[in-house]
Formats: sequence, structure tokens, C-alpha cells
Amino acid sequence: MALQIANPVVVGKVERLAKATGLSKTAVVERALDRLLGETMVKTDGDKRVAALLAQLDRVPDRADAFDPMDWDGQGLPK
Repeated sequence: MALQIANPVVVGKVERLAKATGLSKTAVVERALDRLLGETMVKTDGDKRVAALLAQLDRVPDRADAFDPMDWDGQGLPK
């Protein structure tokens, strides 16, 4: 399957990077996509893990005998 890049600025960047690295244009594009996908997936996976952890914490019931040594103002900030 062919991919056509119509933006001459992008084509120029691919060509310059291919020349600088000694890689083919296809390899340059593949590495760039792999790097971007990796960064995106790490962020997405991290967000999912944090959301799962927060959901677990939300399931912990409040204790009737809990004690909070801090005073809090009306905006939920410590005094």
C-alpha cells in the first residue's frame, strides 16, 4: 500500500532526516511513528493505571472513627 505525502515541508524533513541518518525514507518514517506511538501509549497506559488506582481508593469506605488533624477551610484547603 502506497502512502503519498502531499506536504512538501514534510517531504523535505523526511529527506533531510534520511540523509542525516543514512536510513531509507521508509525507515525514517517508521522510526518516527514508532517513537510517537510509544510516547502516546505510555501516556495512555499511565492514565489508565492512575484512573484504576483512584477507582480503587474511592471504593475504600470512610471510617466513622477517622481523625483528621488538619483544619480545612470552605474551599477544601488546609488552614
